[in-house]
Amino acid sequence: MTSQLDFEIVIAHYNEDLSWLGEDAKTSTIYSKGGEKAAPQHPHIAIPNIGREGHTFLHHIIERYDTLADVTLFLQGRVDDHFSITMDEVKERARKTQPGQVTTFPYRDLETFDHWDGIPWDEYPSWRKWSSMSSSVKAARTPAEYWQLFFPGKAIPDSVGFQPGALFAVRKEDIHQHPRSFYQLVMQEFFLGDMAHVNPETGHLMERYWQAIFSPEYICWNKAMDTSKVERNQWEQKAIGRWHVTPRGMEVDEATIHPKDR
Repeated sequence: MTSQLDFEIVIAHYNEDLSWLGEDAKTSTIYSKGGEKAAPQHPHIAIPNIGREGHTFLHHIIERYDTLADVTLFLQGRVDDHFSITMDEVKERARKTQPGQVTTFPYRDLETFDHWDGIPWDEYPSWRKWSSMSSSVKAARTPAEYWQLFFPGKAIPDSVGFQPGALFAVRKEDIHQHPRSFYQLVMQEFFLGDMAHVNPETGHLMERYWQAIFSPEYICWNKAMDTSKVERNQWEQKAIGRWHVTPRGMEVDEATIHPKDR
């Protein structure tokens, strides 16, 4: 009989109502950034309001590096704007996360990121409305420069796959393929110093880097070679290089409307 994996839910909270967590609120690790007035009634850890959810998740990985659960489910304080399935279904899918897999929510095809010179926000209205770039601090480096800083000696990929919203489950061994110092470097470059802001552009880069950090399954090195492989991977998301491409110039990306939480 296979033993059940140790499991933990981590919540990036600001001022959201966490009633949707139900009894799970008692056992989840909740990091709250909204101050005393917005603090949840549940046990929580107060941390500075910087860096969006990416800072919160990195904080957990760094502080708990030696005591991470076998599987960690990272969620934001509000989830109903990302998926419609129940928390029991979310937990069931998260617990089944396999080595090399990042289970994402909503449970649909990934999006392609290949803007290595910088995210052209004006060309993507469907992204811009989520970015609040008018109140953001622009990244100090290009995505390519950050990639080379975090992965010295590695080439810039053709593209990486990501899930907007950064709601995901990942296994401890996939986090541990990098030392704690790696995550401390990402934290320093993305969310500290000049980037210690409530909404740095690097928060949106972090959203796009998570899966590539944890597994090569989400990195496409050569489009011509990788896209000739099988259509779908074993987790029923598109295979390497076949991810959804966000259309330019559209206010609404129809592929992300009412995603089927299959």
